[in-house]
Amino acid sequence: MKRLPDLEAWAIFARVAESGSFARAAAECGLSQGTVSKAITRLEERMKSTLLHRTSRRMSLTESGQAALERALRILAEGEAVEAEVTEQSRSLSGLIRVAAPMSFSISHLAPLLPAFMQRHPDILLDIQLSDELVELVAQGFDMALRISALADSSLLARRLCAVRILLVGAPAYFQRHGRPGHPRDLAQHQALHYSYARGGNVWRFRHARHGEFAQALPSPLRANNAEALAPALLAGMGLALQPEFLVWQDLQEGRLETVMDDWQVEPVALHIVTPPGRGRPARVQALIDYLAERFANAPWAQPVGTRA
Repeated sequence: MKRLPDLEAWAIFARVAESGSFARAAAECGLSQGTVSKAITRLEERMKSTLLHRTSRRMSLTESGQAALERALRILAEGEAVEAEVTEQSRSLSGLIRVAAPMSFSISHLAPLLPAFMQRHPDILLDIQLSDELVELVAQGFDMALRISALADSSLLARRLCAVRILLVGAPAYFQRHGRPGHPRDLAQHQALHYSYARGGNVWRFRHARHGEFAQALPSPLRANNAEALAPALLAGMGLALQPEFLVWQDLQEGRLETVMDDWQVEPVALHIVTPPGRGRPARVQALIDYLAERFANAPWAQPVGTRA
């Protein structure tokens, strides 16, 4: 008869490796040091391999221990997640959710959604930190983040909610004074309002269905690390800007801004929810993710997942 795996011992091994100490692992698990030591010994006897080098002063993983660590951490994380989910489902959702999100988008589009979620889950506490800088979710203790970008490969888990078009826009008064560019090369004669965190810096890149790609550097009287800070100068006709549709869709509808060079597209970005790797999500975090995913998918500026232009 095949024996069941010693899941408790693997979870203890993961906690010991994470903490770097038998004593700290015992304290975190609410166990005696003897119980922790016996669990590791039990595993090593079962595996017929040493997992940890132990001396009176330090502890380190053996080659076998290092190879087993990732799966052991997964066992620990899944066990914690199951218990947290079952516990939370047995009562109303409660606890703290820490969220990192970009400034302008969150003030205009995230913040208005929060009251309904708070009324639905009155025992959940929300800590929303707004910044256009890229934060380290794990190092800074965030449960999730909203990111509007073309995500680079990483160990973070990402859920893509919708595509977001980047539009070249200007005020009618600007076009009356300076004319309307028809090709990216024409932009050399125009003023640009630059978002500091945009890829490419002062160089704007466009793609045309027939003519391919074209990049053009533009002079700029104004740069800002927050796209909304460009809005007053943009509306005053001080220059052109590449802006995400969620920032300008109402100005476009009401005629305060106009798009230009519509046959030349900027690569769209996407709105994602990202979460730390490896750990199961508490039910309260999953509830917020599902709520935001539903609301943002139906936003008037949202493009279906997979949209490229």
